[in-house]
Formats: sequence, C-alpha cells, structure tokens
Amino acid sequence: MNQTKRCFKCLQEKPLEAFYKHAQMRDGRLNKCIECAKADVLQNRLENIERYKQFDRQRAGNPERVKARATYRKTDAFRISHAVASKKWDVANAIRKHAHTTVNNALRDGRLVSQPCFICGSLETQAHHFDYSRPLLVSWLCAGHHAQLHQEHRALLRQLAA
Repeated sequence: MNQTKRCFKCLQEKPLEAFYKHAQMRDGRLNKCIECAKADVLQNRLENIERYKQFDRQRAGNPERVKARATYRKTDAFRISHAVASKKWDVANAIRKHAHTTVNNALRDGRLVSQPCFICGSLETQAHHFDYSRPLLVSWLCAGHHAQLHQEHRALLRQLAA
C-alpha cells in the first residue's frame, strides 16, 4: 500500500499524514496537503475579511457563547492564562506600561486632571498618548473615539505595509 501522496496544489510527494482525512476519497485523505489547505483558507479569509469579521461579531453575541465566556472567566484556567497574557503584554510593551502608570499616578496625585473628550465633549474619558516617551503629554478621548482613533491608526499602518 502506498504511504505517500502527491498534493495537486504544490505537486510535492508527501506522507499520508500530511493530508487531512477525508472519508469520501479512495485512500481516505484529501488531495491537497495540510499546508496548502491552510494557505487557501488564510487567503480566502483575507480576501473576504469584512464578511468574516461581521460573522465573527454576530457569532460572538450568541447567548450560548456569551454564557460560555462568562463561565470560563470564573475558572482557574482563565486566571492563569490572563495573568500570563498580561505579563507578556507588560514585557513587550514596557514603555506603554510605564506611560499608563505615570498617567494614573499623576491623576491620583492631582498633577494631571482628566478633561472632556475633545471630539464629543463626554466627561467619561481616557488618556491617549501620541508619544509614549512623553507620558504626561496626552489628549483626552471617550472610549468610543479612543478606539476609533486606534482602529484608524492600525488601518493606516496596514496600508503602509502593503
């Protein structure tokens, strides 16, 4: 019995374990290797990203998913994974962490005073840093406008990278 198979996409001869199982194929394996299948899935997602984002947002709001997330947040597994992720972020973003801490300390000590959102005037605001090396130089934005600014910034960076 043949233990290898040729991928129709990359034309490489690979062991059967390099192909997904597929009960309807004669040898029980898909004709496209796992690497090529994953590349195709990624390419499809990138080409249709807005449709997938909308689907993901809608699915995230399903009551059973909301309940499952709430239940998971109460587990030790969540506490551990959250602590690991937080520590990883702190290490990777030390300058940002320092800027956030500096602003919080200045607010607490009265050296910095929160201002209304400079776009909509909301009093519920967050400090936005244009330059993390100057931690007390901030603009004040509501959560919605702060998120929008960062979203537009990421989109601009993606355009520049392309």
